[in-house]
Amino acid sequence: MARSRRQIAKETGVKGARILVVEARFYDDIADMLLRGARRVLKEAGAAFDVVTVPGALEIPAAIMIAMHGAEACDESYEGVVALGCVIRGETSHYDIVAGESARAIMDISIARDMPMGNGILTVDTDAQAHTRARATGEDQGGGAARAALALVRLKRRLIREARSRR
Repeated sequence: MARSRRQIAKETGVKGARILVVEARFYDDIADMLLRGARRVLKEAGAAFDVVTVPGALEIPAAIMIAMHGAEACDESYEGVVALGCVIRGETSHYDIVAGESARAIMDISIARDMPMGNGILTVDTDAQAHTRARATGEDQGGGAARAALALVRLKRRLIREARSRR
């Protein structure tokens, strides 16, 4: 039987998962709300996590790769990644470049590295929209990105377990 989106969102328990959170601080108040939501969800799930901070959304993909390589060099790989940031439309085309290229690079990393990823980079027209989407009492997109990453970690673990049991 298919599960609802609400049921899947509540399934956050992935004990022992090691998650990388990369947050862009271009808009500090929004970044604070996104990070607060992600931290809450990861703690409730019993996941360990590291937080890396970068200036803006375009730096997130590079920071993900740098942190993943560093962790792997120490035999401490991450099982998932949560990307947090905000891009607010301005008067130039810079918005389109930042929003599109950061999302594309994050998806490329996820697929190429078989890495569960939660993309919590808000792409909005106004500051008010960003606050609504970031607030815990609003859409809690930071928490949502963490839940998405954990759901994919859980899926990957399950599929690996099932494949091993068929051997």
